[in-house]
Amino acid sequence: MKKNFFLAILCLLIAGSVSAQRRYYHSPRSGYNYNNNDNSDFYTPSVGFEIGANVSNMVSSNSDYNTGSLAGLNIGLTFDLPIIYPVSFAPEVLFSQKGYTATTTDGNFTQRTNYIDVPLLFKFKAAPAFNIYIGPQLSYLVSTTNTYDNGFETTSEQYYESNNGHKSYLDGVLGISFDLSRNVDLHARYTIDLQKTDYQGNTYVPNYQNQVWQFGIGFKFK
Repeated sequence: MKKNFFLAILCLLIAGSVSAQRRYYHSPRSGYNYNNNDNSDFYTPSVGFEIGANVSNMVSSNSDYNTGSLAGLNIGLTFDLPIIYPVSFAPEVLFSQKGYTATTTDGNFTQRTNYIDVPLLFKFKAAPAFNIYIGPQLSYLVSTTNTYDNGFETTSEQYYESNNGHKSYLDGVLGISFDLSRNVDLHARYTIDLQKTDYQGNTYVPNYQNQVWQFGIGFKFK
């Protein structure tokens, strides 16, 4: 999966680079320049916020452990700091809910994890209203709630660290966004842990990686 993930990143970067180069023209006096109609607003930094939904699950090497997706919330602050056309640095600070569900012989199991995510993304303006995002993400585990439902009673247990005692993780992020206007965009992205949560995985809580599809709307203030 990681191989396919990074191949997809490479293809999108090449496509974005080609698209960006087509918007440049050559000026005899100043060399290469850009089309002001495309990026007259590009070099204005912005701050904003976004809100959206997570659809999360987990990736595990335990083939006997079948899981289902869990919906959650993501909300936080966004920044857009231009570097050089068509690239800008776009860090974020998000509260993000992740987790998964599973059906076991003892009943239904749900794990809900709350994270503070800090995506450190590079934004490529591939077209006037289309952007590509790529970069690492630092994730800090705030809390974990495990819920067990055996059909007769439901019990919950809350933790403030992972099974291996770690609270910080490194993720990889790939995403796109569409600008609806100067200040509003719709975005979608895929995030996967580059570290596994527990090297001592077992039948009930296996060694796994979070994977999350995120969808949302963002508002910018320039």
